[in-house]
Amino acid sequence: MNIEDFRDYCLSKKGVTEAFPFDEFTLVFKVLGKMFALTGLNRKPAAVNLKCDPERAMELREEYDGIIIPGYHMSKKHWNTIIFDSRLPESLLHELIDHSYDLVVAGMPRKLRDTL
Repeated sequence: MNIEDFRDYCLSKKGVTEAFPFDEFTLVFKVLGKMFALTGLNRKPAAVNLKCDPERAMELREEYDGIIIPGYHMSKKHWNTIIFDSRLPESLLHELIDHSYDLVVAGMPRKLRDTL
């Protein structure tokens, strides 16, 4: 997956917006105002930060050592940095984006969730 495909996939989800709240290089995706994904557009190799259940985050880091690492500039417990690498199945990246989105939505008040 390349960064354009990543962007398109994130934007295809309900209630998602994109912005550059930190600087002109850090693209952030939010669902109803809450961040679930971000990426540095000038980063080589391309990588994204995604929210993740802490237990699952540890498992993924062990299984994909060097490709999935603790979240860069984020809570190391709740965020992973995923480096775009040919060894990482695209289906897994889609699953991890969905997981991050779902975690953020689940933490919202019911009234907000119902708008989705």
